[in-house]
Amino acid sequence: MPRGTHTPPRFVTRTLIATLATVAFVLSAVLLVATLNVSDRVRAGVVDKLETGQRLLGALEERRGRELRAQVAMLAENSTLKAALDTYQTELQTSDTTRDDLVQTITRELDKLAAGIHPDVLEVRDQSGRPLGVAGRLADGWAAAAPVDALPGSRDAFVTSPSGVFRIASVPVTLQGTQIGTLRLASAFDERYARELSDLSGARTLIVSGDRVVASTLPSAPGMAITPAKLRAMADQETVVLDDAQYAVRRLADHGVAQVYVLDSIDASSRPAVRSALRTMGGIALGAFALAGLASIWLSRTIARPIDTLSASLSGMTRSRDFDNPLTPTGDSLEVDTLTAAFNSMIQSVKAAEAETLSAYLGTIRALALALDARDPYTAGHSERVSAVSLAIGRVMRLDEPQLEVLRLGALLHDIGKIGISDQVLMKPGPLTAAEYETIKQHPEVGARILRSVPFLEAHLPIVELHHEQPDGRGYPHGLRGSSIPLVARIVHVADAFDAMTSARAYRPARPSAEGLRELWRCAGTQFDAEVVQALAAVLPEIDLSATAPLRSAAAPMLVRVRRA
Repeated sequence: MPRGTHTPPRFVTRTLIATLATVAFVLSAVLLVATLNVSDRVRAGVVDKLETGQRLLGALEERRGRELRAQVAMLAENSTLKAALDTYQTELQTSDTTRDDLVQTITRELDKLAAGIHPDVLEVRDQSGRPLGVAGRLADGWAAAAPVDALPGSRDAFVTSPSGVFRIASVPVTLQGTQIGTLRLASAFDERYARELSDLSGARTLIVSGDRVVASTLPSAPGMAITPAKLRAMADQETVVLDDAQYAVRRLADHGVAQVYVLDSIDASSRPAVRSALRTMGGIALGAFALAGLASIWLSRTIARPIDTLSASLSGMTRSRDFDNPLTPTGDSLEVDTLTAAFNSMIQSVKAAEAETLSAYLGTIRALALALDARDPYTAGHSERVSAVSLAIGRVMRLDEPQLEVLRLGALLHDIGKIGISDQVLMKPGPLTAAEYETIKQHPEVGARILRSVPFLEAHLPIVELHHEQPDGRGYPHGLRGSSIPLVARIVHVADAFDAMTSARAYRPARPSAEGLRELWRCAGTQFDAEVVQALAAVLPEIDLSATAPLRSAAAPMLVRVRRA
């Protein structure tokens, strides 16, 4: 690409995200619209199907009723049955045994008629309405289920009983114009009847009597979800939710004591269409994302290459922590080269600011130490010497650079708490009293309180507060023991004691370094850490103590130099 026409890095990222997000949004919207469209179409199709089935099954129900009445009318013309009924009427005044025989004759004739048509119930009654015989598939439970007063004398009626709901067609049996009995043909609204309707309509069938489900072809879970409240509301609704599935519902027939509904699952009907739409949309989505991926690769190769180069350079600089060498412009992108130049300028500014901060930091610490040492000409340079000796010991004990830096600056500040001690006690030429010694012992805690108010000096708190603790627990201010005392505090404790013994005071001359080291060895393990004393002994020949004259002026403090390999 020509110089100056490259897209900025952030725009590349936004373009990639926007492209993929747009593709995903469009596909999601299309999928949602397609799903809703399919659902609406399926819903309309299911409703049309149910309405068509409703009309068809309604006509079939009317036809079934007519056929039932025609069938019972034909059976009522059976001459053998008429003869049996006429004989029964003629010999009605005979003995009970003779009547039972006549009834058995009627029942046998009724069984012969039932064997030809296989009815649910075929019943014959005498002229007064008393049952004489019953036959058919459900004949065994008919007598108990349908007493005489429950069976109206109309030609076509619907009755309920504990055993179910029945449609009854009844016709009089006549002989020479005189009624000699009544023949009734009953068709049960049971599971078999419901399955027949489902086979004809291709939908589910539900037969209801009051708040009770008489028969159903619904699956078990939706069937168990039917409640009396749903049954009452079903007559006025076009859809009903059963077991989290939506069903379209139409009432096929209302016979007073029983209602017949046909239902079809909208979800089950729409599922194949939705799956087909999802497969189609899945193919489109794969193609769209493939194109977006190719576009992303093209953008990465043609636009993002300079950014990758810059990123690699920044990562390498971060790993090596080499901020002295500026980044080299790539020459592939004006925008990236401008960013590189800005980064180099920023690094230089940060380095300058860091140097100024460090200088101010060190100056502050040195000023604090000098302010303390300036109070007494006999202790002038004490903090500097303790810092130098502590640093030499730390190097022998192989402390890392961050620890050495903490040790160096903490040692400079170790006696900062003596600022809060009065001159009468601090500069007393003779031995201290017990009360004065207790006052002096407060300077570690005073120093810690001073440093806690300065956040960047927090790392040096252990040295300032704990440099008078002893391994045997007899130190102050907390009486810590052994390794519970930080190593840097133990080092400063030894360096502080060594410089105190080898420096002149108003009440005594300076002691030779060899004598000071012997004193440290004598108290090693109790007052001083033995490993630290050993490290001091190892490094002592390399420490220049030529300036340890008994008398020193405040204006010319002793210089302590550490010779390094």
